[in-house]
Amino acid sequence: MQSQDVAPRPAPPSGAVVGVEQAEAALVEHYPRLVRLAHLMLPPGLGRGRRVLTAHALVQRALPRGRAAGDASVIPAQQSGGGRDGDPGYAFVRLQVVRTALEAGLPLRRWARPRRSQLPPVLPQVWGLRLFPRSGGADELALDQRLSALSGPARAAYVLRGLEKLADAPLRGVLTAAGVEDPAAALREASGVEARDALLDSPGFDPCSLQARPTDLMRRRRHTKAALAAGAALAVCGALLALPGDGWGPDGAAAPSSARNPAAEAALDPARLERVAPAAWKSSARADFSVWPARGGLVHDTALLRRALAVWARPGTSVQVSATPGTPSGAPPGPPQLLYAGDVDQARVVLLYDGLRIARYAEPKDGTGGAALDFARVDGASRAEASAVVLGRTDGNVRYLIAPWVTGAAERDLLKPSAGAMDLTLSADGSASPLAGPPRTGTCTSWNVLQVEDASGTRLLTDLGELVPARLTTGRPGAPREAAGAQGLREWAPFACSLGSVRSGGVRTVNAWQYARQPLPDGSGSASWVCTRADTWRGGGTRALAQFRTPGGTYGAVVARAGDSPACGSRDPHVLAGVLWKSGAGVWYLLAAGGRDTASVEATGGVRGSATGPLLAVRARQGARAELKGTLADGRAVTGLR
Repeated sequence: MQSQDVAPRPAPPSGAVVGVEQAEAALVEHYPRLVRLAHLMLPPGLGRGRRVLTAHALVQRALPRGRAAGDASVIPAQQSGGGRDGDPGYAFVRLQVVRTALEAGLPLRRWARPRRSQLPPVLPQVWGLRLFPRSGGADELALDQRLSALSGPARAAYVLRGLEKLADAPLRGVLTAAGVEDPAAALREASGVEARDALLDSPGFDPCSLQARPTDLMRRRRHTKAALAAGAALAVCGALLALPGDGWGPDGAAAPSSARNPAAEAALDPARLERVAPAAWKSSARADFSVWPARGGLVHDTALLRRALAVWARPGTSVQVSATPGTPSGAPPGPPQLLYAGDVDQARVVLLYDGLRIARYAEPKDGTGGAALDFARVDGASRAEASAVVLGRTDGNVRYLIAPWVTGAAERDLLKPSAGAMDLTLSADGSASPLAGPPRTGTCTSWNVLQVEDASGTRLLTDLGELVPARLTTGRPGAPREAAGAQGLREWAPFACSLGSVRSGGVRTVNAWQYARQPLPDGSGSASWVCTRADTWRGGGTRALAQFRTPGGTYGAVVARAGDSPACGSRDPHVLAGVLWKSGAGVWYLLAAGGRDTASVEATGGVRGSATGPLLAVRARQGARAELKGTLADGRAVTGLR
């Protein structure tokens, strides 16, 4: 068998632009496939458990180290194609996985400094369990043995050819970029193994679907006893050192840690839960979560409520705890308000509210382990933002608990503005019938949202993977309007799929603002410039996307983005962005647009030009790089989003 070495990693291609957000989105979307690739490329000699953890570690470390993997000042050109094959973020992450998997298979030399991928992974770690994929059949075992006999580059070539369906030419390019010195030899060696592409996709090679077995229990018990003895000795020494002499102890005037706290004890008592009267919202000056009544068929199940409160205060190791960014997950400061307790699909669910957060406790109805505790920050919620809370998600469907003032709920596909809404059934306890959730992976062919109606109007809410759906609006920052109208639906339709980029970010509202329309220089019509801005409950972590849509285009293209920026917001309702656009005649142009209060726009760098007013169109070369800056009517400067 011919040995293959991995050369030092080459420099990235000039002009490649892969932002860390784009790479992260590709990694999250295609995580199972990337881990499968890494698992199959790693040498079986690592052992089943370490091979699984190393595969996950290599994929999780595949993001670029800086803000971008290339020159982030490049104004990106429009790209065609979609999915995995046309995604430069996926190609970048896949290359990193291939490179590090090949490095992990290199033998350790006595005097050479080991590479990070050759060492046991720091993260992820599993304590007390051994994890390994499900056992495959005789065919999977035979294929694994054949792959183990191949060199690392040949094994990578076989896996990329079988799973990624790469032809020889692009496959040689990937291997070369990954540092393989002789890709042709790797391809010849891989061709010596019979192609079994279907087996590569089998559960026996899936490191995301795992079996668990305990480690050496007797050895673990001995180590635990030794650790407890050492911890007790350390605690005694610390207590002796902390004893006060003349003056305060280390905690000042605080009571001992063993003292009973009446407020904390009251927060764990189901009898002390706040329960709002069913009709309180009708006469209250407020319309938010504080006037929601306690609903559900299990509001008097004291044992369930006690478990929910206890888990909130002291979640055990078996509890899956999640919180939106910026949301504390500690115990409530006092007795919280009960919003809901009842059966939801295959779980018992309790919703609680403490004035700052909504907490959702869920446990399986069949009595098996695996409770979940989710938190979402909702302080200062308005009537519109307190219209619904997620009760549960099952098989891609979402079930909501609806506010008591909502008179009707419906499901609507945001990508089809002319299609009607499908009414949802509201039960007596306020829960709505399930609706199909937005796609989490794969091609975006629909984006279903919740439409609610009350005395104040109709509004749209979208599930972004959190407890509280985000409110959708349209219009100029500072004076947005609800997106449920005919015009709002038309404005959101081309840009609905971009909502996936702000998933799980603690998003409160997302506004779509068409800030400019630009006649195309070839006379083929006018393009739309839209800025979508996601504001969060915590204030920070905002995201602004500048999107460009040509006449007749089904979807808008994200051409620039900014995080934690006031652009497109009520504090700074200004934006400037550009794109390299290719006309039907094959001529490239730099197109740029600002808001209506932009007095002039100037491009410098690889493309030079200026224009009076908010629009700029200059002939350019393919791949040209430019910097944009504009001047507002009051003389202030505005820089382009990147």
